[in-house]
Amino acid sequence: MNFHLLHPADQICMMMERIYAFGMTTTSGGNLSIKDSDGDIWITPGSIDKGTLTREDIMQVKPDGTVIGPHKPSVELPFHKMVYEKRPDLKAVLHAHPPALVAYSALDKRPQTEMIASVNYICNNVQTAGYALPGSKKLGNLIAQKFEDGSDIVMMASHGVVVGAQNLFDAFMKFETLDYCARIEINAAPLGKPRILTPEELNLYYMRSFPQLGDYYPGEYGSAERYYRSVMCKFIRRAYNQQLFTSTQGTFSRRLPDGSFIITPYNKDRMYLEPEDIVNIRNGRKEQGKNPSRAVKMHQAIYEKHPDINAVAIAHPPNIMAFAVTGAEFDARLIPESYIMLKQVQRLPYGSNLLEHNQVVDTISMKNPVEIIDNDCVVIAGSGLLNVFDRLEVLEYSAKSVLAAKQLGEPDTITPEEVKEIEAAFQL
Repeated sequence: MNFHLLHPADQICMMMERIYAFGMTTTSGGNLSIKDSDGDIWITPGSIDKGTLTREDIMQVKPDGTVIGPHKPSVELPFHKMVYEKRPDLKAVLHAHPPALVAYSALDKRPQTEMIASVNYICNNVQTAGYALPGSKKLGNLIAQKFEDGSDIVMMASHGVVVGAQNLFDAFMKFETLDYCARIEINAAPLGKPRILTPEELNLYYMRSFPQLGDYYPGEYGSAERYYRSVMCKFIRRAYNQQLFTSTQGTFSRRLPDGSFIITPYNKDRMYLEPEDIVNIRNGRKEQGKNPSRAVKMHQAIYEKHPDINAVAIAHPPNIMAFAVTGAEFDARLIPESYIMLKQVQRLPYGSNLLEHNQVVDTISMKNPVEIIDNDCVVIAGSGLLNVFDRLEVLEYSAKSVLAAKQLGEPDTITPEEVKEIEAAFQL
């Protein structure tokens, strides 16, 4: 899907539907706008159910102030207009009140994006602004000043967050990423203080170049490849809908019977991926006209070294990432299912998958299929896409259970004797 070719009203409805479905705004809360090439501002209406918006509900505001549509524009229209006036490069503004970010808003703080390099790359200049009455000129001035100073994300004291971008999808990506960062930091609180990456460590991520792969023209896809492309898209959407992936982060790959493999593309919306978006890698070359995940060479090296591994996932879910950013030990001996699926979860230092990936490739296996890379991600191997997805799901749910247990006490784990019993019964 080419989101940017949709009418502004349709773009706003689609994004508000996602924001509402994920519990990142309420029926009456939040507002989105797009400034089109004619200078018109398309904006959500005020006091209309955000869970059932249609394109006919979206209001059009002309440059001369004329309002077209069946409702009143959002009460926050003034600050949207002031942001566009101060920042002509911005064409979309998003404002919402997701619970995790409201927690920071109530404290007049911002999430520590420096915990995770990929988050800091997307949300690298988050500013805070003081409180003012919603819809007031004072609020507009406070927000617009921060945008004029160069910020694209402003945390408003006791209110919420405002994000500006060159298009609505980029605004949503920043908003979603910042919310995900906030949830990780909140989840990390029972485990200890998150480790903040140094400027040198952040630069390791920024220095990571796109993999240099030759192109090839694939011709017609065989039946097996068509099948796995379709299955992969279904699992990507499931991972996204369960918040195991974000809109642009999270990767699956799958080895094909002919020895090539398919992998998630770089920087494409996980919500709407189609089989034709998936990238085939054959003999070290990529499909012509497509860009694979930047981790493609690590996936390739895993398949070359481990012939029994047929699928790999990289993800950053907010519960297991609480362990990744604090260095707290994650023990899979929570319940039998967790140990059976995850076995002994390994730990690798930050940077293991960036400039070099030998450590990841050498240590992952079907016997030890899950690795946590500090302040970065989890890497999961499996016999197929279902197996990898199952492990990812169990890993995140187990982490969530441990964090919940820590609010009540210190969780017990299965004893070594009980582990031996499980290993014998399930031939692990």
